[in-house]
Amino acid sequence: MTDLSRFPLLSRINSPDDLRALPEADLKKVADELRAYLIDTVSNVGGHFAAGLGVVELTVALHYVFNTPYDRLVWDVGHQAYPHKVLTGRRDRLYTIRSLKGLAPFPSRAESEYDTFGVGHSSTSISAALGMALAAKQKGEDRHVVALVGDGAMTAGLAFEALNHAGSLDADLLVVLNDNDMSISENVGALSNYFAKVLSGQVYAHLREGGKKALSIMPPVRELARRSEEFMKGMVAPGTLFEELGFNYIGPVDGHDVATLVTTLRNMRALKGPQFLHVVTRKGKGYQPAEQDPIKWHGPSAFNAATGEITQKAAASPNYSDVFGQWLCDMAEREPRLVAITPAMREGSGLVEFAKRFPERYFDVGIAEQHALTLAAGLASAGLKPVVAIYSTFLQRAYDQLVHDVALQNLPVLFAIDRAGLVGPDGPTHAGSFDLTYMRCLPNLVLMAPADEDECRQMLYTGMLLDQPASVRYPRGRGPGVQIKKQMHALPIGKAEIRRRGKNVAVLAFGPMVEASRASVDALNLTLVNMRFVKPLDESLILELAASHDSLVTIEDNAIAGGAGSAVNELLVSRDVRIAILNLGLPDRFIEHGSREECLKLAGLDAVGIRRSLDGWLAAHHQPQPQAAGQ
Repeated sequence: MTDLSRFPLLSRINSPDDLRALPEADLKKVADELRAYLIDTVSNVGGHFAAGLGVVELTVALHYVFNTPYDRLVWDVGHQAYPHKVLTGRRDRLYTIRSLKGLAPFPSRAESEYDTFGVGHSSTSISAALGMALAAKQKGEDRHVVALVGDGAMTAGLAFEALNHAGSLDADLLVVLNDNDMSISENVGALSNYFAKVLSGQVYAHLREGGKKALSIMPPVRELARRSEEFMKGMVAPGTLFEELGFNYIGPVDGHDVATLVTTLRNMRALKGPQFLHVVTRKGKGYQPAEQDPIKWHGPSAFNAATGEITQKAAASPNYSDVFGQWLCDMAEREPRLVAITPAMREGSGLVEFAKRFPERYFDVGIAEQHALTLAAGLASAGLKPVVAIYSTFLQRAYDQLVHDVALQNLPVLFAIDRAGLVGPDGPTHAGSFDLTYMRCLPNLVLMAPADEDECRQMLYTGMLLDQPASVRYPRGRGPGVQIKKQMHALPIGKAEIRRRGKNVAVLAFGPMVEASRASVDALNLTLVNMRFVKPLDESLILELAASHDSLVTIEDNAIAGGAGSAVNELLVSRDVRIAILNLGLPDRFIEHGSREECLKLAGLDAVGIRRSLDGWLAAHHQPQPQAAGQ
C-alpha cells in the first residue's frame, strides 16, 4: 500500500464532503497529490493509467462544485474514473483494482453509491445521464446530472443520438466533453478561459434568453442576431455543432486549470436546460512517458515510475492477436482485395504492422462498431474481401448489422473475433461470453474456434477463401505454444479432429478447451475431439461417437445457454439419439474480474475444475467394471 504521509491533503479526503470542506486555494495541491498517488499506485499494480491522469483537475472540480452523490456524475467508458474512485472513499483500496475481490476496473453501481451507472463500453454516458435528468424532473427533484464523455467516446453514434434527443428537451443536463485527443492549442489559454467564464455567467445567460424573447417578434433581426452570436462564439470556440443540437456550448476550457474549471462549473450549475462544456486535457498529464505515448500507457502492467520501464516478462510465443496480425500481413501480400477494419482497437487487435505496411487498405472507424460492420458489408458487396478485427464483447454492439447487413445478404466478411471467452482483469463488461450463442443462430455464418496458434492461422485462411461470412474466435493471451507453419492450407469445412481415442466418454472440446481438458482426458482414458467448427458441426462424427460411447461431454468457453454444446444437443434430439450428455461452459452468471486463470477457475473451466466435473460425471454414469481374477 502507498505511504499516505506523502499526501497530507489527500490522506484527509475520505469522501467528497471532505474535499468540499477544503478552501478553494487548496484544490491545486489536492490535484497534484492525487496525480502523484495515481502514478505511485498504478506503477505497482498496473491498470488504466493515461486517461485518469488527464482528468485529475476535472474530477476534483466536479466533486468540489457538485453535491455528489445526490448530484449525479455519469462516467463514460470508465478508463478515466480512477481519480473519481480515490476521492469517493476507495483511496486505500486502489491497489486492489482489477484483481479478484478488489475494486472493479470501471464504475460499478454495486461498488459505490458514487458510481451512478455501470460502464465499460463506450458512449453510454449521455443517454444514461439524460434518463436520470428526466427522472429527476418527473419526480420534482432539484438534482444536477453531469455526463462526462471523452477518451474517444464521442466517435460513436450513440453519443450523438443522445445529444440530438437531449437538445430537444428542457431537462437540466450538463455534458462535459473531455477532449484529450489534441494538445492544448492557442485558443485554450487566458483569453479562452475568460470567454468561458463570461459565456457561462448569469449576465450573459439573461441577456441571451431575454434577447431571444425580445427579438422573437422581429424575425429578420432575430436571424441576424443569431448569426452574429454564432460568429462571436466561432471566434473563440468550435461550438456551432452543439449549439445547433440545442445545447448552450461553453469552451474550450483548459482542463488542467482547476480554478477556471471550478468557476465555470459553478456558473453552469446555475443554468437551466441542456449545457455543453468542452474541456481540453492532455492524456497522461504529469507523467512524461505517458504524455509522449498515451496509447502505450493507456493500460500498462506494473512499471518503474522513476524510469518508465514497464515490467513485462519476455514472451515465449506469440499471443493470438500477434498470430492474427502476422496472418493478415501475409494474406494481404497474396490477396490484393483484402482490406482490414477495426473499431479503434489497432494495438489490441494486432493491426499495428498492417496499418504501417498497407495504410490504404486499413480503416480505423473509431468507436463505431455498427458502422464497422456495415462498411465491411459495403466493401464486400463491391468485390473486396474485408476482415473485421473486433473484440467479442464489442461485436455485441453491432448485432443488427451482423444480422441485416452481413448474414442476410450472405456477404463474404471475415470476423477475427479477439478476446473470446473470459478476459480476466477487465471483468464482465469485456468478457466475450456470448458470441457463439448470438452468432450460431444466424444463417449463412461459418463459426470456427481454434485449439492452438497454428490452427488459428489456418482457420483465418480458410475463412478468407469462403464466399460467405465467417468468423474465427480466439481468446486473450497465448495458446499452448505450438509451432506456427508459414504455409497456409484450407481446413475442410465442418470437420472435427479426433485427438485421442479412449473409452466410455467422448469429450467434444471447442477452442482453448481442447488444451484445458487434455490432461484430464489422458488420465481418465477418454476420447478427446477438437471440434474446430461450431457451425457447421461435424454431424457424422458426433453421431458415430454417440453410437460408440456411453455418454458425451461438451466443453466450451462460451455461455452454456445456446452455445456450442446446445448445438450438439439439438443435433442428437433431431436424430432421436438417446445418450447421456454433459454440457460444460460459462455458467448463467457474470464472472467477476480477476486474472484470466482465476476467472476460468470461478467458471469451473480450468484444468482442476474440468477434472472435478469429469470425475463427478463418471461416478454418476459409469460404474467401474469388475476386474477378472488374477488381474
